Amino acid sequence: MSVESDVLDAVRPSESEIESISEAASEFLRLARGYISERGLGAEARYVGSFAKGTYLSDPDLDLFVLFPESIPRDEMEREGLRMGDELLGGVRMFAEHPYTRGRFRGLDVDLVPCYAVPSADRLRTAVDRTPFHTEYVLSRMDPALRDDVRLLKKFMKGIGAYGAEPNTRGFSGYMCELLVMHYGGFRKVLEASAGWKEGVSISLEKKGPPMIGAMVLYDPVDQKRNVASAVHMDTLALFMVAARAYLSSPSKRFFFPEDREPMGAEELESIAERHGSRLITVVFRRPASIEDNLYSQLWKTRYALARKLNEFDYNVLRAVHAMRDETMEIAFELERDVLSKTHRHTGPPVWVKAADSFLAKWRGNEYGAPFVEDGCWNVIAERMYFTAREMLEDEAAIAGIGREIDPETMKVRDHSESLRDTDPLLLTELLDPRHSWEA
Repeated sequence: MSVESDVLDAVRPSESEIESISEAASEFLRLARGYISERGLGAEARYVGSFAKGTYLSDPDLDLFVLFPESIPRDEMEREGLRMGDELLGGVRMFAEHPYTRGRFRGLDVDLVPCYAVPSADRLRTAVDRTPFHTEYVLSRMDPALRDDVRLLKKFMKGIGAYGAEPNTRGFSGYMCELLVMHYGGFRKVLEASAGWKEGVSISLEKKGPPMIGAMVLYDPVDQKRNVASAVHMDTLALFMVAARAYLSSPSKRFFFPEDREPMGAEELESIAERHGSRLITVVFRRPASIEDNLYSQLWKTRYALARKLNEFDYNVLRAVHAMRDETMEIAFELERDVLSKTHRHTGPPVWVKAADSFLAKWRGNEYGAPFVEDGCWNVIAERMYFTAREMLEDEAAIAGIGREIDPETMKVRDHSESLRDTDPLLLTELLDPRHSWEA
């Protein structure tokens, strides 16, 4: 257990940190309540999230919710909440289901979120109205002795790259970590329990709600119609299960504090590609001016759409990785091939159907040979539409189903040699030599 003790010593806030954070939080809460009183908003300011529950790691975010009466129209609630955020934080406006403000106060990140003060989770007006009930549930039912176990699980998830329900991670939220520790009774017990999980595993702390489909189902104890694990992708679930088994077999601080990988040089990357007999191609788009979470969703969608196109035209994707930069969005593919033969066999209709006559008429005089019969169908040797993966992507990306805000006119495609020269070596290292964070 010394590994976990050492990790806790590093991630558990010290007494001086707790005092400093609490003082800043109390001061900001006083400011918020004073603002509400001065403007006669009739709202209540309340902390939610890990700070309120006492499950935060060092350097936490503060989530201050401003609960407005249900009698206030939604547009007024949002407008007043944003004005309050502007005056108290002077931060930036963020958008989830509705807008909120993110800023800094005395060195801490603060989210100021307007919502409705509803009497129960059955009376939600917005999705975030549920969050105060989450905080109340955890505070009323969690054994304080389990708070350190939650900290361990959160840090473990962060270390393996599975923490956060955002689209870039597609993983386990902080609230989900808290529920899992409460349900199973500790950090190690969650890891041990995962050995019995499989796709579609269903967990409930209270009564189960309606049947749900997902990589994992964790019924929200304050709203049984909601799956707390809805953001968890099958790959992230599998990653956690693999990491849990590896840790239980050989505990190490690397699971909590992974080392950064060193990128390989171009020669080493080229050597791996030659050994694989594969080819590289990188697709680069200009990053739109939009919300980061939305862009990550669109980046995943674009990656899958382009992979489908590459497979459809027989270039065959072995693996793909992506990254979002300040100015660009990049997807790197390892392909079985990036150049195809000039011709291919095109299969037509069975010889006994009427459409066979049209097929023969179309291909009469074909420069690559006359139609021939095989397996009861007409076939013909035809010229391919595209010889290279690059020209296919340049022509087909716009109709491939990429993210709606990603402009195909900004797309640049790097072939194998250009990828080795211009694509981030760390991204190509992750592509050609995939390793778990604790193994790097």
